[in-house]
Formats: sequence, C-alpha cells, structure tokens
Amino acid sequence: MKNKKALYYAVLPIAYFILSLICVSVTFVVLKISLDIYYRYNSQYGGTLIDAINFFMLFKAQSGLDRNLNYVIIAICTFIVYYLFMRKTYVGLAKIVDATNQMAAGDLDKTIDIDCKGDTKILGDNINIISRLLKDVTVQERKAQQTKADLITNVSHDLRTPLTSIKGYLGLINEDNYRDEVQLRYYVDIAYEKSKELEVLINDLFELTKVQNNSIILDKMEINLVELLNQIIFQFGYQFESEKIKERSFFSEDKLIISADPNKLVRAFQNLINNGIKYGTGEFLDIYAYKKNEYAVVDVISYGNPIPSVELPYIFDRFYRVEKSRNKNDGGSGLGLAITKSIVTLHGGIITAQSDGEKTIFKVMLPLLQDKIKIKKSNVEKEL
Repeated sequence: MKNKKALYYAVLPIAYFILSLICVSVTFVVLKISLDIYYRYNSQYGGTLIDAINFFMLFKAQSGLDRNLNYVIIAICTFIVYYLFMRKTYVGLAKIVDATNQMAAGDLDKTIDIDCKGDTKILGDNINIISRLLKDVTVQERKAQQTKADLITNVSHDLRTPLTSIKGYLGLINEDNYRDEVQLRYYVDIAYEKSKELEVLINDLFELTKVQNNSIILDKMEINLVELLNQIIFQFGYQFESEKIKERSFFSEDKLIISADPNKLVRAFQNLINNGIKYGTGEFLDIYAYKKNEYAVVDVISYGNPIPSVELPYIFDRFYRVEKSRNKNDGGSGLGLAITKSIVTLHGGIITAQSDGEKTIFKVMLPLLQDKIKIKKSNVEKEL
C-alpha cells in the first residue's frame, strides 16, 4: 500500500504534464482546423480545401513562422496549463512549509488553512491535529513538571516540620537537658506523636502513588453500600462525641448494590467524614445515600467554614489545603481528598464538591450493579 502511494505521487506530476501537453496540442489542432475551414470558405482562393492549405502555407511563409517556433509556443502554453493544474497544490505545499517552519520555531498555535482538496488538504489537516496534540502534550508535561516541583516542595515542608520537632526534643534528651522524669516523658511523647505524623504522611504518599499509577489491584465484590456506610459511621462514634458533632443519616430504602473493593471504599468515605469533622464548625454532619439513575449517590455534608469558590477546583490536588486551615495542627497529610478521588475514579465513579456560606457538600457517585438488578427482575417475572 505504501509503495503504491509513493508510486502515485511520483507519477502524478508527469501525468499532469502529459495531460497539459495533450490539452494544448488538441487546442492547437482544433484551432488550425478551424482556421483552415474559415479560410476555405472566406478566402480569395475559391473556397476549396487545397486553396485553404495553400493560403495557410503562404501566410506562414510571409509571417516567418517555422516549425521550431510552433514547438516553442506549444511548450510555453503547456507549462502555463500545467501551472494552472498544479497551482493549488504548490500553494498549499508552500503554506504547509511556512506553517511548519513557524511550528518548529515554537509557535504551536499556528494552524494551516489550505483552500484545496485531496491529499494536500488531508496533509494540512493532519499536521494541524499533530500540532494540537503536541501542544496538549507540552501543556500536560509542563503541568506535570510543576506538579512534581510542588510535590517535592510540599513533601519537604511537611516532612521537615515533624522531623524538626523530633530532632529538637531528642536532642534535649540526648543532652540530658530536662528537669525531671516528668519532663523527659513529655519530650518523648511529643517525639512519638510527631513520628506518627511522619508515618501517616509516608503511608499516604505510598498509597496515593500506587492508586494514581494504577498499580493497585482492586479486590472487588458485591457490596450493600448502605450497610457499609452504617459500619463506617459506627466506627466514628467516639470521634463524633468528642468533637460534639451529631451525625444524621438519611439512607434510601434501596440496598444500593455496587461492585467495589470494601477496604479501599472505606478509606475513601473515612477521609470524607474525617474532613467534615475537622473543618466543619456546625453541630451536625449529614450523610445521604440514595439512588439516582444508574448511580448510587452519597452526600457528606458539613456546616459552616465554607470553602472559597476560587479554591474548590483544587481541593482534590495533592497537598492542597484551604489557606485559612493550612496551618491547623490536625496531624493530616494533606493527601486525604486526593486519595479519595483516586479511589472513587478507580471504581468508575465521580466525586464533586460544592460549598456556600452555610454548608459544604462532597458528592460521590458510584455505578450500581444494573446487570444484577435486571437479572433479578427477570427471574421474578419468570416466577410470576
């Protein structure tokens, strides 16, 4: 196929030139015959064909025309016709060369606009597509580099803070710089708590890396989402009580059967509930679970302390924290929402966030097991 295409493009200019030569030659022959006929019937030689030929030869001799000049005229006319045939192709190629030169210089916004049809038009369109893809890749690469730089900066910052405390208190202990056994125990406790913060951060980093690189294998099974949420809420009983927050559940009567990895899904909802407890200032935390079309939907709603609208698009980014709570000493890694989004995405779901002056809503949508539902319905219909 490639050889045939190459042969086609090699023969095409020759074919156009031959076609131009044929067109010019035919035109000259038709013109000569027309002149002969004209002089045959309108000349002083009597109107016979022989008289017309004699008149033409006489005119040729008197005007000094010879065979070589005829060939020159035919050749010039052939090149003119050939140029008219190939003009749009050559102009299109010139535009492509000029545009690709600008693209090579770094102007990836440049596009090729060719007013012709055929393969030249296809070539220009394909180069435009490649340019757009290259631009998208370049933008994504720049974002990736920026994300990598931000990740290194944030990891360094978050690791340095507890590590500095650990080194400081262990240094005091190493230098016997404490009053008594009570103060020694106090220093040890602080160093221990800070080491646990480091462990949380490192574990979250490993988990987020595995989830986002799709190197994690989901152990999926059929799950009743309502029952799973009830178990998670029960585990948060002590935390709700200590933070003086009342949890309110509004669950659908439907079972909301999904296919998911229960351990990973528990981690996702724990992060959302934990986030609502930490940053909500109201006395309630509401959790809704219901069916919407082909999805099981879970809303985790906290009250007060809204997220500014300009920051909502970034809350699922790694290490992103809303500015007013950035310095809050909550022991978090700043990766919870990023991990949650990755887990939900791995399950084929969608997670969104919205916030106003009264409440913040995290909405998780997970696909229901529609096939199983249809099979059960069909079995019931058969029994009836």
